[in-house]
Amino acid sequence: MTRECAVLLPGVCAALADPRQPGLDDTCLEKLLDWFRSLTWFDPTVELVQDNPCLTELLSSVLALADPSPGILSFTLQLAGILASSESRFQHLQQEKLLGRLFGPEGPRGGAAWEEASVRSAWLKGVHSMLHHLPALHCLCSTGGMDVIFTLQGDSSLFVASAASQLLVHMLTFSLESATPKALSTKDCDWPGCAQTIVKHIKESLQSSSASHIEQSLKLLSSLFGSCFGSCYAAWTEALWLDIAKQIESFLLEETVQAQPLLANLLLNVARSPAFCGTEGSFWALVTSALEHLTPVQAGPLAVGLLKLCKCPQDVRIQALTVLLQPMDCILRAASQPLECAGLLDESVSDPATVESLLSSKTSCAGLLCQTLTHLEKLLSLKHLRVDLPCVSLLHSLLTILQFCNGFLSPPSPLGSTISRNLINCFRVQKSALDVLAALSEKKECDTLIGNLFNVLLAYLQSPNTSPTVLKKTFQATSKWLVHLQELSSSNSQWPQTEKILEDVLVVLQKRLCSPCWEVRDSSLEFLTSMVKCLRDQKEFRQCLLSSEVLRLTENLLEDPESYVRASAVTAVGHLAPIACFAPESPVTGNQYNKESIVAKLQEILSTDSEGFPRRAVISIFTKWLREGCTGQLEDTEHFVSRVIQTVEHDLDWEVRLGGLELVEVFCSQTICQLSQCPYAPVSSAVPSSTPQNELLQVFCRAKLFGFLFGSLCDCDKPVGQRACDVLVGLRGHFYPMSTLENPQEIEDSPAGRGIAWLQRTLRQGSLAQNFPVDADVGVDFQDPESMMLALGAIDLLELHDELNKSSDHVEESPQSLLQDILAAVGTIEDNEVDCY
Repeated sequence: MTRECAVLLPGVCAALADPRQPGLDDTCLEKLLDWFRSLTWFDPTVELVQDNPCLTELLSSVLALADPSPGILSFTLQLAGILASSESRFQHLQQEKLLGRLFGPEGPRGGAAWEEASVRSAWLKGVHSMLHHLPALHCLCSTGGMDVIFTLQGDSSLFVASAASQLLVHMLTFSLESATPKALSTKDCDWPGCAQTIVKHIKESLQSSSASHIEQSLKLLSSLFGSCFGSCYAAWTEALWLDIAKQIESFLLEETVQAQPLLANLLLNVARSPAFCGTEGSFWALVTSALEHLTPVQAGPLAVGLLKLCKCPQDVRIQALTVLLQPMDCILRAASQPLECAGLLDESVSDPATVESLLSSKTSCAGLLCQTLTHLEKLLSLKHLRVDLPCVSLLHSLLTILQFCNGFLSPPSPLGSTISRNLINCFRVQKSALDVLAALSEKKECDTLIGNLFNVLLAYLQSPNTSPTVLKKTFQATSKWLVHLQELSSSNSQWPQTEKILEDVLVVLQKRLCSPCWEVRDSSLEFLTSMVKCLRDQKEFRQCLLSSEVLRLTENLLEDPESYVRASAVTAVGHLAPIACFAPESPVTGNQYNKESIVAKLQEILSTDSEGFPRRAVISIFTKWLREGCTGQLEDTEHFVSRVIQTVEHDLDWEVRLGGLELVEVFCSQTICQLSQCPYAPVSSAVPSSTPQNELLQVFCRAKLFGFLFGSLCDCDKPVGQRACDVLVGLRGHFYPMSTLENPQEIEDSPAGRGIAWLQRTLRQGSLAQNFPVDADVGVDFQDPESMMLALGAIDLLELHDELNKSSDHVEESPQSLLQDILAAVGTIEDNEVDCY
């Protein structure tokens, strides 16, 4: 603790214990506790409480209050626990007889304050902080603290109940950590004292007739096996499991037990333990039983979790996959003729009638399918799935679901008709199915159904009943499958089929770009951009695109009334331009999409659009063009960059200004590469008279880069200043590669030098004039190469870089500032002494 903080702390403690003072903000108290946690973490000695007696005085004063506020009492309980986290401080507070009065029977837990959930929660947190040594554990057990924690497991406040469960996990783990090696090597019945109490409580609760007690113990067990206990104590994990396995099995078989939904999470956490990584043993038999007896909704999370495990036995893994595929299998069978029942599965894990019943119910059908589809999407995203997915049948089932949802399929079976009615216009299921459909585009074995797949996708794209959110998902899936289609057609020479699909997609896209719904127009533009990114190198795609009306419609949307659509149109136009007007081949006859027109329109948006989104999109596209060399020769590029930065330097949106700096950075890098003899090598001399150096400086000065960069250093938005400084530091590294910087004292006598000195002082003050003076004594000519060379060499950019990169809270959130704020809040120091934030 610093001397300044030690001086302020007694006043803070006195203010906290004074009932006449107004209650402090909870955030201040939490920050104060965080500070004490950091102090005690780095220093376990007793000196903290001995050298600051105001801390024990605070605890005593709060205990002496007849009716302390819940906030101050909660703070005191947590502070006491933090201070008692080391054995030496614990003994000191015990000698002061404070801990028993706070955490024992005579403390808050026996009074009216205990009715406050915040006090009960603080008591648990204080105990948790304290329990890092055996004396604290023994003290808690001997004063009835265990029974209090067991009771709080079932507290009406979920926060309190959760904290009690976490504390019991910590206590059992700590009890084992503290046990002797001899104790840890004995039989499972010989648990260390505290651990034995907790295990006994768990077993008794599981055998209780109270559903809430059973639920509490199952939650505790789940937390326990999911914690470091399950991974660090394999022998004890196995011992505990053997104690409770029969009871867990009975819960699975008793279908009326309300605790069944918790069993899946418990079994999954146990399965993750190293104790059960082998393929033998009764545990995996119980897991198999759970997959059979839990409902499909309950078994789904267990099944997908098992499939992610590396060491799950293969037969269990196959059974888990079967559980996930059962609803998809049911869909396929329901859509088939009676004699064509070709489903996904040869046999089911549980009774197929259960799944059929859930899918036949209006209330459960969508829920089961959404859960199943979400799990399947997760599995498809895994790089190494240790079981084979029947991708073709799965794709067939997905297409069936999507056809059920839009009413394009009328199955002959009664079950199919019922499911179809349940799913009609069900947006949730449509979105989930389309997500899985997109994920399946990575699987090559699905090629046989590609024609049917695009028929379904096009039906969704064309249908007026497709909601905007579902349409967006359809576009995303279509984009992925178009990429796959291109790969397929390239390898199999199936271009005619691909061309027809592309033409159909572009016809639908033209219609959607004219939609009265702005979300649809926006999604259509995003889809177009995605297509261009993926297929721009395909000659056939470019031909289809250029012969359609898509380009004209996209350009029209640059004037859309909705700013999101204008921004998406800018991005789409930016990706289309290299194909339509920057490419060597001439665009299609009659196409008005020309370079000058597009650049002018985007520059107009950058300078006049009232919303930030389109302007950000423009500067992003201009930077993209610059990177790809779409802006012409050096002279054209120089003029282009100059015009852009003169527009963006006064933009009110900091992200636009930041984008302008990124453009400048790319321009500088490219220009240096073009004008230097070796593209990536630094120049060999810092002498400004060398031809490449002079030419570079002249280009940068003509483009008015330096005025923009130095002005941005003092931008009110910190990221802009940081980026500008990064660019200037990079330029200085090029012009002064050997750190042969100018001496400010030597150059200050010249007119240019005096201007540079003024600039250095002004930058340190953190502000620049709106208009830079260019005359004589104090001005800087930002378009003069010699002045800018001097500026780069003389101004301490690294010092400025360090200042800009300092966290804004390096002063404001210091402990000293926090203590001053607390004292200011209670009115004990003058306003001008406070560093509020």
